Amino acid sequence: MTSESTTEALYGVHPVQEALRAGRRNCYRVWVDERAPTDRFEPIRSLAEDRGIRLEPVSKQRLFDLCGTRQHQGVVMEASSYPYTPLTDEIFTRPRLLLLDNIEDPRNGGAILRSAHLFGFTTLLMPLKGGAGIYPSVVKTSAGASEHVDVIREANSNRYFQRATKAGYRTVVLDMQGTVGLKDIPVDESEPLFLVLGGEDKRVGQYILNEADVVARIPQQDSSINSLNASVAAGIALFHFSGV
Repeated sequence: MTSESTTEALYGVHPVQEALRAGRRNCYRVWVDERAPTDRFEPIRSLAEDRGIRLEPVSKQRLFDLCGTRQHQGVVMEASSYPYTPLTDEIFTRPRLLLLDNIEDPRNGGAILRSAHLFGFTTLLMPLKGGAGIYPSVVKTSAGASEHVDVIREANSNRYFQRATKAGYRTVVLDMQGTVGLKDIPVDESEPLFLVLGGEDKRVGQYILNEADVVARIPQQDSSINSLNASVAAGIALFHFSGV
């Protein structure tokens, strides 16, 4: 690897393929399982060769050594670190923003990114501290969707919220103790939406809960289980507000 501070090992068929397709990262080398069928990596091969990169066949042990996990699906790529989007005033002119507050589990973070991309929430805000960044494990769980959205990670959650409020967004928080059922919240595509999702072990911050326009919940038929998984709850909320 070139430098731990500037590159990372992406792994998995879809993450590598989408990183190459998106073209937002510098990509340096691609290694593939020497025993895998050659046609398995044909889309990756084509995208890589367009960049002047040839696939290098190696053993499964070498792939594990490169990425540190056996979830590589036979392919690992050395690429520049995740290209976060700068926090500018223009961000707060976009119709829909998603804030992930206290989402610390990389698997939940990746799954939420995947749903966000699917349902048209292409701008995500993450706190600089207290949450998972876009690590290779997050890229893997997102199936490469992380490469096609803008992720801002420059401030704390309260600061994002304050800027959104000032810019005229309707602010909606998803919380299991919310006072309004999600399905009872109308979807108004003419009004900019700032949606806030929290983690399973740690709720959305109290300041945001106090100041939000709406704190919504997802009603459950069986209340014997404490709550939905964070990424599942996020998918339901993102679908609702997508207007699909």
